[in-house]
Amino acid sequence: VPYDGEKVKLSQKIDGVTDWSTWLMQYAPADIIFERVPFDHPLFILFSSGTTGVPKCIVHGTGGSLLQLMKEHQLHCDIKPGDRVFYFTTCSWMMWNWLVNAMASGANLMLYDGSPFYPDGNILFDYADEEKFTLFGTSAKFIDTLHKQNYKPKDTHDLASVRAMTSTGSPLVDESFQYVYDAIKTDMHLASISGGTDIVSCFMLGYPTQPVYRGQLQGAGLGLAVDVYRADGTQADVGEKGELVCLRPFPCMPVSFWNDPDKARYRKAYFERFPGIWHHGDYVEKTPQGGFIIHGRSDATLNPGGVRIGTAEIYRQVEQLPEITESIAVGQKWGDDERIVLAVVLKEGVTLDDVLIQKIRQQIKQGTTPRHVPAKIIAVTDIPRTKSGKISEIAVRDTINGQPVANTEALANAQALEQYRLRPELQQD
Repeated sequence: VPYDGEKVKLSQKIDGVTDWSTWLMQYAPADIIFERVPFDHPLFILFSSGTTGVPKCIVHGTGGSLLQLMKEHQLHCDIKPGDRVFYFTTCSWMMWNWLVNAMASGANLMLYDGSPFYPDGNILFDYADEEKFTLFGTSAKFIDTLHKQNYKPKDTHDLASVRAMTSTGSPLVDESFQYVYDAIKTDMHLASISGGTDIVSCFMLGYPTQPVYRGQLQGAGLGLAVDVYRADGTQADVGEKGELVCLRPFPCMPVSFWNDPDKARYRKAYFERFPGIWHHGDYVEKTPQGGFIIHGRSDATLNPGGVRIGTAEIYRQVEQLPEITESIAVGQKWGDDERIVLAVVLKEGVTLDDVLIQKIRQQIKQGTTPRHVPAKIIAVTDIPRTKSGKISEIAVRDTINGQPVANTEALANAQALEQYRLRPELQQD
């Protein structure tokens, strides 16, 4: 599909390629035929991102996906007919499917292809003003980058049409909540949302009629029996970290996995940990306000001295430091225990010297506990990511521990792993 204004057809540039308009000419326009299908008729086949291993091939059903997404759009995001809904996403991420379904609520889709920082960080806000977005969907990393680069869209853009901003991809830290209301827009609904490819939707998301608390997802999705379990399968208390579970069946559960006729892989993925109960793989806690805090993926949690620590607890502290643009924390087997290794991407011109290492450790210690302080801090220039943009802690952990990485095909930049392999700093006390 040539970009607008492109003079040379792709077919003239690349052998064997037909451009879209030429391909369409062989078909006569006709009315669209809408088939009636069973409720669980396959609709999407989605591949999980690969953050925790080989991607799963997940088949989603027509009725369940439609019901779930219309509920999220209309009740959790307040999307109305005629609204203009934007989500910065690639077609390989489930948020694309989420966005497309907004048409079922009568909304118009706002699409964007390219970097959100070209020519600079104002481009999406320019687009929002020009096209009058009502919902602005983005990622926690985008908001954090705007913050660190000191953008203040509230001072440079109107944004009067924007009623809601949603953030997903990773936990939205306390400081990012404050930044959005201070620097982007004061009077809008900010919702940190979380779910996944497994359910092509969210387990926890926003409530337009309820208060927003910094660092929290406002509540469980309506109609979903979401809870937090201890490792022994008992219900965790408010404020106690544990495993995200869903206690009862729900419409958007996958119909099946591709090429899994007896559903053995399906059951192993979600129901092996707590028989008969959906185990999602997020390490979370319930808050006194009825919300949730996500501390990271449960299979990427750190375990120094037998104490479980969510990686997001460390990122919340490290990402406050202006010298650091990004970080990744993993566990390294050391002796009979595990120690925390923190890799940081530094701001241009910054060096990881003893002063900065001490500053990082002090920030983490003050904001969490001494147990959270990394044993080793190293500098890198890149962090491996899946093709949907999520950092891959498992891949880094396996590399540091000398284990084979099972899912390099799912990584957009697998070459980044070489920066973590056989690092001299990690071969000594």
